Amino acid sequence: MSKLSNLRSRLKKEHILTIVCIFLLAIAIILGIFLYKKQKEYHQASQNAYNMAFYELVDYVQNVEVYLAKSLISSTPEHGAETLTNLWREANLAQNYLSQLPIASQELENTEKFLNQVSDYSYSLSRKNIYNESLTEDDLNNLKELHTYSVDLENTLNQLSEDLNNGRFKWDELTKKGTTAFAQQVDNISQESFSNLEENFHEYAGLIYDGAFSEHITSNEKKGLTGDDISEEEAKQKVTEFIGNDQIQDIQNLGFSENATIPVYDFSITNNDGNNINISISQKGGHIVAMNSDRDVNVESISQEEANEKGKTFLTEKGFPNMTETYFLKQDGIVTINYAYTQDGVIMYPDLIKVKVALDNGEVLGIETTGYLNNHTQRDVSNVKISAETAKQSLNKNLQIESEGLAVIPTEWQTEILCYEFKGKVEDREFLVYINAENGREEDILIITDTPNGTLAM
Repeated sequence: MSKLSNLRSRLKKEHILTIVCIFLLAIAIILGIFLYKKQKEYHQASQNAYNMAFYELVDYVQNVEVYLAKSLISSTPEHGAETLTNLWREANLAQNYLSQLPIASQELENTEKFLNQVSDYSYSLSRKNIYNESLTEDDLNNLKELHTYSVDLENTLNQLSEDLNNGRFKWDELTKKGTTAFAQQVDNISQESFSNLEENFHEYAGLIYDGAFSEHITSNEKKGLTGDDISEEEAKQKVTEFIGNDQIQDIQNLGFSENATIPVYDFSITNNDGNNINISISQKGGHIVAMNSDRDVNVESISQEEANEKGKTFLTEKGFPNMTETYFLKQDGIVTINYAYTQDGVIMYPDLIKVKVALDNGEVLGIETTGYLNNHTQRDVSNVKISAETAKQSLNKNLQIESEGLAVIPTEWQTEILCYEFKGKVEDREFLVYINAENGREEDILIITDTPNGTLAM
């Protein structure tokens, strides 16, 4: 009887175990189906988003071509200003949707550069029209050249649109291939099309004009980019010094970006916490150009003021002293702070550095120094010909002044102006007004916008 009882007990236990296993297997299957469904939904959503961005890009590039054509036959400054303003808007929107595609920015550098220049050149010419100045023969020739390239861009995008509609390529294929998608010779029609697009703009030298992206400006020696050229190994040593050799688990060379505005060596780092950090070091002088960590921040434990101080201390330690925080933007537990160089109490807005600070522990997760490296130099700030009181006479009488000081501001033509900066309110809106410190002319007005995530100036 005892043996029979044991047998029954054992069979009962095995039966229960079988039921439990079946139950767990069912849960695993259901969970797998659920996750698969969610993955499919996410994949479809991302494909839809890329499709939308691409078709919006096509539409706005078509509009760019149309407005460039119209600009060539505008007969009055008033109509010309309207056309060029529309052109500026459409080119900006085209840039926005181009940036949303799953393609590395360096792979479409020439296309982006073209749209940038269309935007800035049209804005520059619209200002001429506003002041009732007619376009010169050189202006019209430049517009004709831009229109020629816009037609090429439109045709290539139309071909890509047809390829996408016919299923000849998918966006996830481009995403998976990453930054090498267009560098390799592969039998893929999408890559060929985008490569052809870039080839169309390879010979595009850029127009010579007084705008933000004019070639004669961007080709100039960078004022803050000092020192001799360094090798890749020397750049790697700069990376280890910047991050800290004891903080690096692994470091990989990603190559040299020669066509960038500032030629750089790119590196990928895995730190001791397992986080990935991308960092770029300039070939000339070995300066830090950009750094970005992919660490997630889930809580906010420090204040904005503490983050400001953390960022400023970091910049001082890394060789960027006398930086003053200006504007900031918070997102996903990270605050991006704009710092400008200060010389003798004068804020140098062209010398801009952006710093990303984690709001859980104050760790610096990112830095971008392009503005500083392009523009930093010691200026002569003695060219103040009018007093602050005289400058105030140029202000709108409704502006209630809250603060004032001197600042150097960049212009749309990449020149600089020493100004009085007045911060004030009209009713409930805050403004920054810049009055030329030499002649008392109003140079610029910015609206300060306070959002739940930060302070912006537009």
